[in-house]
Amino acid sequence: MANTITYIFKRILNAVPILIGVSLIAFILGVMAPGDPALEILTMDGISYPTQQELDAMRDELGLNDPIIIQYFNWAKRAMRGDLGKSYMTNEAVFDEILRRLPITFSIAILAVILAVIFGIPLGVLMAFKRYSLLDHLGRVIALVFISVPGFWLSFMLITVFAEKLKIFPTSGYGSFKHIILPSIILASGNIGVIMRLNRATLIEEINKNYILTAKAKGLFDRVIIIHHALINSIMPVITYLGNYFGAILGGSTIIETIFAIPGIGSFVVEGIFSRDYPVIQGYVLFMGVTYIIFNLLVDMCYVMVNPQIRLGGKN
Repeated sequence: MANTITYIFKRILNAVPILIGVSLIAFILGVMAPGDPALEILTMDGISYPTQQELDAMRDELGLNDPIIIQYFNWAKRAMRGDLGKSYMTNEAVFDEILRRLPITFSIAILAVILAVIFGIPLGVLMAFKRYSLLDHLGRVIALVFISVPGFWLSFMLITVFAEKLKIFPTSGYGSFKHIILPSIILASGNIGVIMRLNRATLIEEINKNYILTAKAKGLFDRVIIIHHALINSIMPVITYLGNYFGAILGGSTIIETIFAIPGIGSFVVEGIFSRDYPVIQGYVLFMGVTYIIFNLLVDMCYVMVNPQIRLGGKN
């Protein structure tokens, strides 16, 4: 127990410089974004064009005339208190807006992970169990197709078939469970293929180890050996992938949310990019950086739970 706590504490300390680096990247991305936020704000009505004096006054009000280093420290100090600033366009707190939209993106991500696990792991096990058979070859082809199909193309195909033709699911928006089914399927599709191939490869490697050969010599059935012995020890690369995959969904669902007009954090940052809304861009990048760090920590904790010797310095 003490070793586990020490390990987790060390991982948290190791995350501190990474978090500082993420904050720098978030701030620099906002500053380097093309366009002038002051000009965007003063021309929101589409008919006004400000004078240079009005632009200078607005830039001064927004703190854009301060030296870059001062802007960064002021922003970082506020971010440590949970204040990611206010949107230039809506004057709403960025952190509050992210929290309001997060459950929407989170629900899509959760369902996508569930679909990836339900289909990816069993199909990978089946491919390993029937390795080099026709079923295995067919599974590898299907996995390659899943990985290769672009998400935006699959989105339009599923919308055409299941929303417009069959009218089973809505074409866009958010409000019920039906609204997140198609987006989740699209986000899960490529990762199902990855998990199938990854689980097959790691499981075949595990099957060839000495303890599996010993179990076979004792007369255990192949199904028992694979499910109750080999799968447990081969699942760790899949756990690593799923942890990173979940974080990637939260940060990479922008295209899907835009296509399906879903008001999640992905569409929120797209709107911020188009409107040159620095606080939105910076807050989003920082929030997603922290999310990745948290999920990587959770993955390492899962390693400890599955096999403490791997991370706590023991020997297999």
